[in-house]
Order: sequence, then C-alpha cells, then structure tokens
Amino acid sequence: MAVKQTARTRSGRRRGRADGAAPESLRKVNYRQLRNPFPAMAVFSEDQAEDMHQSALYILEDLGMRVLLPEARAIFAQSGARVDGEMVFVGRDIVAAALASAPKSIPCRAGARDRDVVMELGNLVFQAGAGAPHATDLVRGRRPGSASDYIEYLQLTQHFDVFHMISPQVEPQDVPTHLRHYFTTEAQLTWSDKFPFTFARGTPQVMDCFEMIRNYRGVSDDAFRAHPHTYTIINTNSPRTLDIPMAQGLIDFARHGQMSIVTPFTLMGAMAPITVAGAVTLSHAEALLAITLTQLVQPGAPVCYGTFTSNVDMKSGAPAFGTPSHFQASLAAGQMARKIGLPWRSAAGSASNINDVQAANENQMGLWGCLMAGATVVIHAAGWLEGGLSVSYEKLITDAEVLNMIAELCAGAEAGPEDIGYDTAIGEVAPQGHFFAASQTMARYNTQFYEPIVHDYANFGTWSERGARDANTRATDVWQDIVARKAQPGLDRDRLAALQSYTAKRTAEGGAPPES
Repeated sequence: MAVKQTARTRSGRRRGRADGAAPESLRKVNYRQLRNPFPAMAVFSEDQAEDMHQSALYILEDLGMRVLLPEARAIFAQSGARVDGEMVFVGRDIVAAALASAPKSIPCRAGARDRDVVMELGNLVFQAGAGAPHATDLVRGRRPGSASDYIEYLQLTQHFDVFHMISPQVEPQDVPTHLRHYFTTEAQLTWSDKFPFTFARGTPQVMDCFEMIRNYRGVSDDAFRAHPHTYTIINTNSPRTLDIPMAQGLIDFARHGQMSIVTPFTLMGAMAPITVAGAVTLSHAEALLAITLTQLVQPGAPVCYGTFTSNVDMKSGAPAFGTPSHFQASLAAGQMARKIGLPWRSAAGSASNINDVQAANENQMGLWGCLMAGATVVIHAAGWLEGGLSVSYEKLITDAEVLNMIAELCAGAEAGPEDIGYDTAIGEVAPQGHFFAASQTMARYNTQFYEPIVHDYANFGTWSERGARDANTRATDVWQDIVARKAQPGLDRDRLAALQSYTAKRTAEGGAPPES
C-alpha cells in the first residue's frame, strides 16, 4: 500500500519560525496520488445492506421519482421506463444495465499530467470546502464571496498537493451571474493545474466552459470526449425529485464524456427519514436514477456515485455535521457503493461558526467516517464552516495539516534492514544510552518525520517567548504568505491570450445566464 517517493515535494511546509517564514521541507513523499490504507468498515450486516439496496430498487419501480426536465423523461421513456406526467418509474433491469455500463475506473485529466487522478474504489482524492456564499478570515472577517476571494482560495488549494481537485470554492458574488462562469473557468485554468470544476447551470454555460477548457488545454474534440477534463456535482432535490438544471447537467456531461458526481443531499429528519438506514436507502435510490440517466444518454459515460447524508439538530432544524449519525451514514453509503462497484464521493464538513475546537472535532469525525467507509472522493475536507455558508482561510490551513498527516499514513511504513537499524541504531547504542547521535538518526533526522505546517511542538516557555500565538494566528501567517507569492503554474501566453479573447467576445455578446 506504500506510495513510492518521487522527486516532487508535497508542497507542505515546516513548522513556522517566529517571523512566520517556513523553508521548504526536505521530505519527498508523493501526496498527489493516494491509496486508502484502511480496511473498509461496515455499519450494517450484508443482509441489511442488501435489504437497503433492494428497497431502493423498489422505490424506483413502485414509488418513482419526479423528473422535471421533459428531455430526461423522454430518455427514460425510450428505455422502457414508465412515465406518468412528471413521475418516472424505472425497472431494476434498466438500472442493472446502467450499472453494468458505468465505468469502474475513471482517469481524469488535470492541467499537468502528474496531477491526473483516477477515480476508482481504493483511491483517495481530497477536495477543499466548496460552494459557500461567504469567505472568512481573521484579518478581514466574514464577507460575501468575491472574485478576489475566489482567486486567493485557488492559490491556497494549488499550494498544497493534498488537494487533488478544484472544488466549487466560494461564490464570487461581485461577478454577474451571466458572466461568472467565464471568470471561474479562466481563474481555474490560470491559477491552478489541477482537475477543474464546472457548474451545471444550463447548457449554454456548460458549453462555454467546455470550449474554454478544451482550447486552453490544447486538446481536440475527440480527446476531450475520451477522458474527463472537468467535472460537475449533481444534487438531487430530496425527497425523490430531479430538477431541470441537474437533469440537464447529467445529460450534457454524459454526452461530452465529462464526469458527473451524483450527490443526493439528505438530512435525516428533514428531507430524508430520521434513521440512518432510511436516509441512505432514499439517497441510494435517487443516486441510482441519476446514474441510470447518464448511461441511457451515453453508455460508459464517466459518473461517480455519491452521498452527503447527515442529520439535523432536532431543536433548531439546522444541519449538523461530524455527528455519530453522519459517520454511520458514510459507512452505510460505502456499503452501497461497493455493492454497485462505482467510485464514490462522501464529505466531511462542520456546522461551527468559527474555526474552533467544535469545527476541528466535526471535520475530523466526518473525515474519518469517509476514510473508514472507503470513499474515493472526500469533498469539504478542509475549510468548510457554518454547514457550508462560509469557507475559512485559517480552517483551510489547519485542516490541510490533518490531510497531510493522513497522506503520510497512505505512504505506509517500511521495515527493511535499514529501517530496523540493527547495526546502525540498536547495535550502536549501549543500554540506557540515547539514539540522537546514532548513525541511522544522523542519516534521517531531516527527512524521517512529518514536518507540520502550523502545529507548534515547542515547550511552553519557548512558545510563550515567541508570543504565545495560537494555531489560528499561526495559520493566518501561513495563508498570507501563500497568497502574497501570487504563484501560478506555467502559462502558455498564446493560449492565455486566446482564452481572454474568447471571454471578451462572449461577454460582448451578452454572456450566458444560468438556467433555473
């Protein structure tokens, strides 16, 4: 399960000095392609999980789902599904055929080949907190998301190798909605070389984004369709509804060979049954219908199974994350994903309003639920607060610390003769001696251990002399340092000029308003 060392560093940083500066780490561990080293856990027995799967199929056959897009209903009808008004009833044979054609391994093309990711069971892909209308940090406070926030967030996630995909990030609300997709796509292409995201907000916007990505990457139409060069996230409207933009997004992405991550967002006790088993069963049914639509449009279209199931606080009705029920729901979703064999998405996250111990506890509880469940993609793995209403710069840094340590676990531990150190360590040190000067220690002291980004291992006296600065304050130094560098991956000036020309042309033509 070990990941081989490469010449590329992990883009983490050593523990900051008193002035906030941090030299590059000497460690050479590959954080860019990870395998989950943990055995998958189950919360239900195999018989119980099978009952949930069968119940989901009965939901689609007998209760049906409301599908608001006429084109999607027509596609289902042509496949033999029963359509009654806006209700679609899909037989298990149609679902089975769709699952058989859906790819079990999906190679995804990033801007740089060494940042490509493969979506398949067993792989582990992290993504930062996403889709928030607000940004917050200790310097500027909480504010509506802006174009500046969007670019800064890209800089931060580009800096850390442990973030493998660009997330929907934070909404740049100062950019008009009919032009926003031009801004976000251009920003992703020029500030990051990772796997980009495209919102499914209507065919015109999606086609614009596809053209921008295809041309900037310099790939042909056939090459673009052959592998995903971008992805979207498709949320059903639980319970049992697929709306127009989401259905259209499934169709558009499938037709052009781009990846959809299907994610019912079900909160136990609100838009889903109050039990883990009931909520996951409903989510499973909704995901199966959406996955089936992609395969009816284009057999073999890249699609990921997904779930985001947690509970509400029954006193306030507010979403809660990182709870025991959230953890159990992730384990149950993993059982459903393994039944159908598809790569799948789960999520961490926090309902805390600031980056405090509640935020850390909730995010780590949710994160470990994803890891123990065997999730392929972990969304909202860092930076997500208020149940998704804001992203925090400091939290992104403190959560990246945890993700880096998990990536270290993915790299495994070696136990060869040099690692055991019979001659270079154990045999050199006399009883009651120490290993500080042992040959093995001297050869490895700069590279053996993970070096933290923001954690401070100094004793109390030294920490006090340095100003008694807490982790949030140190995290502020880290993100400010990264943002100040304004680092960008290598830019092709001709393609950049063409990209900007395209944006200017489409803007002059009126852009493309999102479809509702």
